[in-house]
Amino acid sequence: MLVTLFRLLSTLPLSVLHALGSALGWLVYLASPSYRRRLRDNLGRAGYAQHLPTAIRESGKNILELTFVWCAPPQRVLSSARIENWELAQAALDAKRGVIFLTPHLGCFEIIAQAIAAQTRLTALYRPPRKAALKPLIEGARARRNLLLAPANLSGVRSLLKALKKGEAIGLLPDQVPQHGEGVWADFFGKPAYTMTLSAKLQQMTGAPIILSYAERLPHGAGFVIRFAPFGEVLGDSAEQQARAINLAMEKLIARCPAQYLWSYNRYKTPSGVAAAAEPNAAGTAPDPHSQQEPR
Repeated sequence: MLVTLFRLLSTLPLSVLHALGSALGWLVYLASPSYRRRLRDNLGRAGYAQHLPTAIRESGKNILELTFVWCAPPQRVLSSARIENWELAQAALDAKRGVIFLTPHLGCFEIIAQAIAAQTRLTALYRPPRKAALKPLIEGARARRNLLLAPANLSGVRSLLKALKKGEAIGLLPDQVPQHGEGVWADFFGKPAYTMTLSAKLQQMTGAPIILSYAERLPHGAGFVIRFAPFGEVLGDSAEQQARAINLAMEKLIARCPAQYLWSYNRYKTPSGVAAAAEPNAAGTAPDPHSQQEPR
């Protein structure tokens, strides 16, 4: 039923889907207090409260454009996007160094894997949806030529590492909350967020460059601009330093089109089995557990 609905909607022009999506965004915002609160809180924390009305519309567009990206013919999907700065990735691929693409929940992030796969072989980390009804839809939509899905487990990590060692490209969502043991707490817009450490580990193991990517949504359903940018932060030595560097790079990327970030995503949740982030003390910093004296 859901697959049929998505296929029917995918036949509509992108401009119509985005217009309907704008209305859907407002409907969800007005109907759900928890959604409304999270959207407002995350925007305000990041300093983008003035973008609230646009962010509401863009979040709705993000939902309905999935029918187009997942179910429309690949040629039609790719013809809606213009690519900029691909030479950054091509230089690394030509040097057989491999590439680690980091794509946050910014703009039409689902189209990026297809666009990269149209240029070169890509192995993308994939976490199956919790709802079984969505699994055939999502997996079928993402399984395209040159696009391989690596499950978010040890087997998948081995696939990513193998691809990099062969000089190929891999893709990860750096702002997706990882599971227990797969991340560390690092500030994201001034609040601790449990952050993936895998991309930094893979970079250190292989020397493959990290390249950032996002797909800006153009007005009136005119399509997308897929942009690639170099990773300009210093990763550092510890997992915490590396996670903070990646989050900082994401913050700078989001600043390019802040209304199109998925602010409704529960980025600050505490995964099951993970100790909650330390609360800041009166001075505004988290207490150092090693600085406390032993009881006498």
